[in-house]
Amino acid sequence: MAEPDFSGIAVLLLAAGRGERFGGPKLGADLGGRPLAFHAAAMLNGLPFAHRLAVVREDTPDLAARGWTTLPLDPPHAPQSRSLAIGVAAARAAGARGVLIALADMPLVPAAHVAALVGAFDGDRIASSAEGQRMPPPLFGARHFGALEALSGDRGAGALLVDAPCLPLPPGAELDVDRPEDLARAAGLL
Repeated sequence: MAEPDFSGIAVLLLAAGRGERFGGPKLGADLGGRPLAFHAAAMLNGLPFAHRLAVVREDTPDLAARGWTTLPLDPPHAPQSRSLAIGVAAARAAGARGVLIALADMPLVPAAHVAALVGAFDGDRIASSAEGQRMPPPLFGARHFGALEALSGDRGAGALLVDAPCLPLPPGAELDVDRPEDLARAAGLL
């Protein structure tokens, strides 16, 4: 695997979820003494991405104070596809050659995995995987920006990753905090 080349790569942190299955705003929920959203943000801050972009809502913990360019989800209750479109448009405007899409409710993805994705990136696309399923975080080259911006509904970019190469996440790192019991599980795995 090649040495990771972060030049021209933006990281897009999706931090505007409504938390419906959680019972309300979840990104501010305490996990190990800090808000859930800060775990993914801190891990990504430790890597030399060219641009740090986060799509947020009013109730998202303050990522701007942690070095992120925050982009408000507009309208505030828009689906995930709108978050992707807003973030990818900002990456395009910044001249990024690629965008890594991370979820603020996946607190256990290690920096080594993200660096491995960047190291394996050939300019096209690459996904993470767990139990044979492709999943976040993926990394897309600029030629996919238009397709990412054109997505609709509350689904992510999975349809664009069907035949993409993938790197397996370490066990437990695939945990996506959707419900209170997921937060308790994440606390046990920290």
